[in-house]
Parts: sequence; structure tokens; C-alpha cells
Amino acid sequence: METVRAPLGGLQVVVRASGVAAAYAARLLGTMGGKVLLIEPDGGSPLRREPPFLPCQDGKPGATSALFAYLAAGMGSEVVDLNVADGEARLSELLHSADIFIDDTPVDERAALGLDEAAIAARHPQLVHVSVLPFGASGPKCGWKGEDIVIQHAGGEGNLLPNGLAVEMFPDRAPLKIGGQFGTMQGGIAAALGALSALWARPESGGQYVDVSCQDANLAVGAFAIQRLGDGSIEHRVERSFRYGGVIPCEDGYLELLTLEQRQWDGLVELLGNPAWALDPALKDSLERSRRGPEINEHIRAWAAVRKVDEIVSAGQKLGVPLARYKTPAQILADPQERHRGVFQKVDVEDAGELNVLVSPFHFDAAPLTLEGGPPSLRDASILAQAQG
Repeated sequence: METVRAPLGGLQVVVRASGVAAAYAARLLGTMGGKVLLIEPDGGSPLRREPPFLPCQDGKPGATSALFAYLAAGMGSEVVDLNVADGEARLSELLHSADIFIDDTPVDERAALGLDEAAIAARHPQLVHVSVLPFGASGPKCGWKGEDIVIQHAGGEGNLLPNGLAVEMFPDRAPLKIGGQFGTMQGGIAAALGALSALWARPESGGQYVDVSCQDANLAVGAFAIQRLGDGSIEHRVERSFRYGGVIPCEDGYLELLTLEQRQWDGLVELLGNPAWALDPALKDSLERSRRGPEINEHIRAWAAVRKVDEIVSAGQKLGVPLARYKTPAQILADPQERHRGVFQKVDVEDAGELNVLVSPFHFDAAPLTLEGGPPSLRDASILAQAQG
């Protein structure tokens, strides 16, 4: 497949990341063509030690973090000890030629390492300096720690989970979190966008300091959780889901169904075989359908329970019904549509061999982007540090 010329080609990015948000911000910029250098302490970034670990090519347990392999794909790396003068000098040298510096060093440790806002601005006035922390670098919570589950709940979204079918099946289950690193990655997206905004303004404004809070980023995404501050309504996970549709169990798996428009409802009725209950004239009114949502879902689920997911999806999409299969990772990798879109790229991962890695959640000019390679080796990063020393 034809790939697009990287839009950020020539951009120099330095990142010091012990957490997902800073690393993901740099990953996004690198995927768009920026040359990213990961600054690691002795022993490597803590992200290298985050489970799960990829198995070795011979099937034996491995030591390469799957999370790190994804986040650091395409990056370079150098071990820099900021606790010694040579380390501070080396970082300053790297920042002198950089466009963007992304950092998640705790606020109370920055001054001693020469990483505080004032010190960076004084030495590198044209640098875009991006701080990304769980609760930002200013305010009463700036020193608080926050893993992904904390960020999701601090952003309000966690209290609304699970909802839909899950809360029907497990009504007494405590609030959960979205799988993976949703909360911290939202912080990373905000950091990348903040960096690009400051870079765009640099010709007129010079370098800027960008302070990103992962909590704020999640509040922006989970607007349902805070809409009570606007219209006074309070969301609850039992009421959060659409009145009908959502996750639908089928004979061989699950699909997601959502109908918001009249034409989509009409297509669904045809997909269901125009049953008598769905032809009730009252159901032509979307408000009435919402009021009778549980009743409608009972019919939909009974119909879907004896049918295969792919058969329903294929027929429904031809009728303009928005629905899709919930896929396993293996099904996603094997999907012709994902291959056509160039969503994944094979890269070499140390010890684990050649693996399919997600490139980017977006295209430029209708063409996929590419990764420069797999994650950097800590051994190579240490060798580079020794050579610089």
C-alpha cells in the first residue's frame, strides 16, 4: 500500500518518560515523522519493566514489555544520568538541537535535575517544553501520583462503568475502568496536540511551556460525567447506555449495534425480517422507541442469539445499519479491512522477533503512516551513552 510522506519530517523530539502519557505523546509525534530520542536512566525506563512481557522466538518467557515495545516503536534511545554533571550537560546538548521536549519527571524533582520550567526556558528559549503529569504541574494536586485507573476515575468516566449489557449482567459490580491505558493515553494525546499548537505558534511566540494534566484530558473526553455542571442532569451507569442496541450476544460472539437515525431504525426492522412487534406505528417515533428500549432489546437479543455475528453484520451493513463484530486480537490482525488500511506494520522486536505493531489511529492524505522500526535496545542506548561520554 502507498504510504504518505511524514508530515513532521525533520522535527526533533526528546522525551523523558517513566509513564505512558509522555511516551504516547512522543510516539504520536514520531509516527507522524518526528525523530524521537528517548532519554533513559541507568537500568532503562520503568516502562521496560511493565507486564505483560512478550515471549521469545523459541517460546520461552521473555523480558521485553509489550507496552514498551508499542510505545517506543520507532524511537532512538540514550542512557543519560542526570544526577551527574556530565549527564546534565549531555541533556542540555540534546535539547539545544531539539524542537520539542516532553517530560513527566515529578514536579518536586525537577529543580535539582535542571528540568524546571524556568531553567529550561532560560537555556533553550526556542524549545517547546511539554510537561505531562497525572494532575498537571501546578495546583494543589500537582504532586499526586496517578496510574491509569486513578486517572479514569478522577476524570469521572470510571464511575459510569460498566454500562449497557455489562451492568445488566452484573448490576452489583463495582465501578471499573476501560481496558488498557485509556486514561493515560488521553493525556498523551492532549500533550501531543499541545506540543503541536505551541510549535505552530513558535515563529511569533518563541518557545513555550505546555502544562498538561491527564485528569483534565479525561474530563474533556468524558463530558457526560460533568454535564450536571451545565444542565443539571446526573449520569448513572445504569442509565448511561442507549435504550436499545449496544452489546448484543449472538450465537458465536458479540456485536455492537447503534441506531440514532430513522433510516437506521428502518434498516434494522428490515434486517429483523419486519416482525409484527417492530411494525407498531408508535415505534416510528424515536422517543417512544427510547421509552420501550428494554422491550425492543429483548426482541433483538432473542433474534440474534440463534444467528452468527458475521451473517448479521454482513446483512445489516448492506441495509445501512451501524453494527460491527467485537473481535479478538487475532481476528483483528487477520481482518482484510485492517490490512487494506495499513493499520499494522511488521517490525523487529528484540528477542521476540518480527511482530505486527499498530502504527497509527489516523491517516494523512488517505494513506497510512509508517514506523521507523521497533523499540530501541537498552544495550544500544547504553553503548551510545558510553560513546558520548
